[in-house]
Amino acid sequence: MTEHTHDHKDDNKLIAQRREKLNAIREKRNAFPNGFRRTAYGAELDKQFADKDKEQLEKLGHVARVAGRVIRMRGPFVVIQDSTAQVQLYMNNKTLPEELVAELKLLDLGDIIGAEGTIFRTGKGELTVRATDFSLLTKALRPLPDKYKGLTDTEVRYRQRYVDLIVNEESRQVFATRSRIVNFLRDYFNQLGFMEVETPMMHVIPGGATARPFITHHNALDQEMYLRIAPELFLKRLVVGGFERVFEINRSFRNEGLSTRHNPEFTMLEFYQSYTDYQDLMNLTEDLFRRIAVEVIGSPAITYQGTEYDFSNPFVRLTVNEAVLKYCDDIEEEALSSREQVARIAEGYGIVVDESMGTGKIIMEIFEEKVEHKLDQPTFITAYPTEVSPLARRNETNPDIADRFELIIGGRELANGFSELNDAEDQAARFEAQVARKEAGDNEAMHFDEDYITALEYGMPPTAGEGIGVDRLVMLFTDSASIKDVLLFPHMRPHLDR
Repeated sequence: MTEHTHDHKDDNKLIAQRREKLNAIREKRNAFPNGFRRTAYGAELDKQFADKDKEQLEKLGHVARVAGRVIRMRGPFVVIQDSTAQVQLYMNNKTLPEELVAELKLLDLGDIIGAEGTIFRTGKGELTVRATDFSLLTKALRPLPDKYKGLTDTEVRYRQRYVDLIVNEESRQVFATRSRIVNFLRDYFNQLGFMEVETPMMHVIPGGATARPFITHHNALDQEMYLRIAPELFLKRLVVGGFERVFEINRSFRNEGLSTRHNPEFTMLEFYQSYTDYQDLMNLTEDLFRRIAVEVIGSPAITYQGTEYDFSNPFVRLTVNEAVLKYCDDIEEEALSSREQVARIAEGYGIVVDESMGTGKIIMEIFEEKVEHKLDQPTFITAYPTEVSPLARRNETNPDIADRFELIIGGRELANGFSELNDAEDQAARFEAQVARKEAGDNEAMHFDEDYITALEYGMPPTAGEGIGVDRLVMLFTDSASIKDVLLFPHMRPHLDR
């Protein structure tokens, strides 16, 4: 009933052997029965009987029905794995009905079984079910990876996530943590009086961010439509309509590259709150991250890729210009007010500068090239150039910058928020500037959204809004190096040999 370790070249032989076993089962009964009902999960049993010793369990004679996938077999001991924990079964020929002894020989690693029996402890103190009955519920035709080596091929783990989840406990924990984080986000905003909403995923005009969209065709309407790059403009329409606190945990799509930080399909949390500004949202965000660390992970201090982040400490706050001056020793403060000087500095760094780029845009190119990756501990970067913030409110004392921030941790942007632009005429002018950039060849520039301007003309109260990348958030709190590690089914390039 055991199966030796194998190489991939042996898989076809093992699959053939398993098919023979399946055919033998088919000759006797329904090979995929659906009548077994369990009464307990592994984690429940571990908790329920944690304080019971061998003698106490024998007296109790507690009967349980358990089910799961066979992951280990040694002699009469079979270990199954359910969605909560592992359960050890003692499947001795003497304790099973005669008709099941033969079926016991058909078991392989990976099969899914149900078993019934009394709970006891082995001589080593292991909680075990002494099986008096069992059912082979699903025959696994493909062998699991070698139990000692596990599934270590990263590409196979991403392409065949189902196998990764079967054999890698760490992967299962990452996605369990992801689920807890998303639930926490939902609870957090509900408790603050926000209303969760759903906005369209197909847009006539892509808006809310500067990014390249995916294009599709709506047959009934006979028009091109775009998968949303952000839900922002629809959420702000709802603020105009009187919903003063709204949030959405949404899927967005950007037709851009694949990397350890980027997937074309990703999850965002976006929220908008009337009668607040970007400073209020920075405070909220700091509290949110701190509470995720404490209430979901269990400690204010976490480790990400070898570095400790203690969220009980206040987050650093720097303007874009302050960050550039701090991390670029060769730049003088006066130079940042001269387009000619910042263009020369940028070109010295190897950054391509074109005529359409203003001073603010060039400074941001320098920031992204030379500064962002150095911002390790939680840092709010503020005072972004208005030129690169087409939806953000201008600062009242300096119209060249916007009341905007980004949160950067470990050299990666995790959140982007700002006081919203609610001046319809200013917004129309900025859309026009974006259209000019698009006509000049900028594929990521925004379209002119006339209906959104109409909405603003009805009046939007002073509002602040923010987007948080959920995938990057999960990467941080699960110590995952790649975005693919926190996506159940990441996008992959096709196999070259297929």
